[in-house]
Amino acid sequence: MSTNPPVKTASIARQAARYERVALMLQGGGALGSYQVGVYKALAEAECMPNWVCGVSIGAINGAIIAGNAPENRVAKLEEFWSLVAGRPIWPFEQSANPMREWSTVASAWMTIAMGQPGFFKPRMINPWLLPSDASGSTSFYDSSELRKTLLKLVDFGRLNNGETRLSVGAVNVRTGNNQFFDTTVERIEPEHIMASGALPPALPMVKIGTEYFWDGGIVSNTPLQHLLDQEDDLRTLVFQVDLFSALGEVPRQMAQVMARQKDITYSSRTREATTSFKRVLKLRAKLADALKRVPAKLLQPGERELMENYADIGVVNLIQLIYQGKKNAGDSKDYEFSPNSMRDHLNAGYTDTMNTLAHPEWLDRPSAADGIVEHDVHRHAPSKLLG
Repeated sequence: MSTNPPVKTASIARQAARYERVALMLQGGGALGSYQVGVYKALAEAECMPNWVCGVSIGAINGAIIAGNAPENRVAKLEEFWSLVAGRPIWPFEQSANPMREWSTVASAWMTIAMGQPGFFKPRMINPWLLPSDASGSTSFYDSSELRKTLLKLVDFGRLNNGETRLSVGAVNVRTGNNQFFDTTVERIEPEHIMASGALPPALPMVKIGTEYFWDGGIVSNTPLQHLLDQEDDLRTLVFQVDLFSALGEVPRQMAQVMARQKDITYSSRTREATTSFKRVLKLRAKLADALKRVPAKLLQPGERELMENYADIGVVNLIQLIYQGKKNAGDSKDYEFSPNSMRDHLNAGYTDTMNTLAHPEWLDRPSAADGIVEHDVHRHAPSKLLG
């Protein structure tokens, strides 16, 4: 790994302890998900441990491994998962000196299409277009049953559901088209919930939970941030939002770049939209609380005093963004290119970005009520207040 600036672990831990909630938000992005492993590894080394993990698609898988293991085992289990699914060698293209790296990534992407990924998914023997309606395998090109076995091997679902670390995973109801989050504070999460969150059609099959069927949550929203901002518990929250697609990018100049840029925009985080909406709500709440203060107590209607007290104590949010930047000439196969070299590159990038972020402990200072929500992004260096 590259040299990183020193991180004062004790200082980071103290800063995080000032928050009632430390949340890790994990976006979807397939093979890019190993970036999130690097992020978590750096947070664990800094003893900045989340008490809530919320994920979509590959973020749900990484999140389940985190929530379903003891803190001292999480990094090893994450690395075991990625060594499994990205462990297939691309010989003869993949060499230690790597003079044919570009060919290696192309070969890896084609191998994913043709062979699937170990411990994750495999191609069906019969093309779904050739099968009758309602036949097994008629609605997806790949079988994801191997993922269930992998999850049962790497995740202790008893621990995942015991409340030590809250887990939420996003999926989409196939029948209604509505986004839905499965949450350990509400229900018991099983392997099927994790698989549903990552069931991207038409590649992977929809997953039945109860009487409904679900697909990948990224179809509606590829970031779980809105689910966090919709909470009404007014907790002071430190958020590490880990995105795998960048909304910012260069204007494409060839068709491969067009396809890659379209994917970036489609799956990038809607952070600005979510934070702007959250800012508006906080301002309205503050104004309503202030207005109720000016009403004589005897004129307050039942429940208005409690409403005033609740709205006067808003839950501020410190949003730390970690966005995978990727290589300048990366193609549109980056989210299904699972080569060992790419996996290590993504992991190292996540680790480096997080260490560079934690080298600014002042970024973890708790916002004031006047700030409401504050955002920091290591790639933009300067923090920006979104509510003042």
